[in-house]
Amino acid sequence: MTVDPDALGTTRRSLHGVAELLLAGPQHRASGTIRLRVAEGGFGTVQAPELRVAGTGLVAGDRTIPLNGATCGELAAAAGIEAGAPQDLYKDGSGVGLDETLGVDAGAAAHLEECFARGHEALVRLAPEIAPVLWPEHFDLGLTLDEVNYGISPGDGFLGEPYAYAGPWKPRQGAFWNAPFGAARPVRLLPGATALHDFFREARDRAAHDPARRP
Repeated sequence: MTVDPDALGTTRRSLHGVAELLLAGPQHRASGTIRLRVAEGGFGTVQAPELRVAGTGLVAGDRTIPLNGATCGELAAAAGIEAGAPQDLYKDGSGVGLDETLGVDAGAAAHLEECFARGHEALVRLAPEIAPVLWPEHFDLGLTLDEVNYGISPGDGFLGEPYAYAGPWKPRQGAFWNAPFGAARPVRLLPGATALHDFFREARDRAAHDPARRP
């Protein structure tokens, strides 16, 4: 699927803001956790308040509120929640303010949601006993297995498109490890959940056998 890079970047930032300010923050204040999950058509909370993003809308109860052109403050008022990021838990975040107008392109949103869905399937195949978490700090879906972080990023300052990653707690040597944090592959080069799973499985095997990087 071809997505305009500008639309992708704007949509990613906006959805990250929604995840942080409208889902994780209210959930943390009500239920004590910032963990989010991949849900049908998008992503959502794991505890109260029950909220999710599906396509280009915020689903609150029986209402679907359009995201594009709204602010997080306006969306919170419409959904009956208090907007705001989780307090004093992490330094990074979306950078989205409560009064910033969101830009959510339908095609870009669908692409990001597909990447998360495929990544979720691949991660569950890798480690069925561990539930993947969508973290609001960096807006990435991941899990940790044997001191290696595995996941899907929708894009960031390292790579401006969705990518799969593996990050050993102790860096490894070798050509496979092509990123400062470990290994990364653009999702567009890993079509289907099987290819994503194969990347994670290879990373797991290499992390178990490749020597640690020298200081």
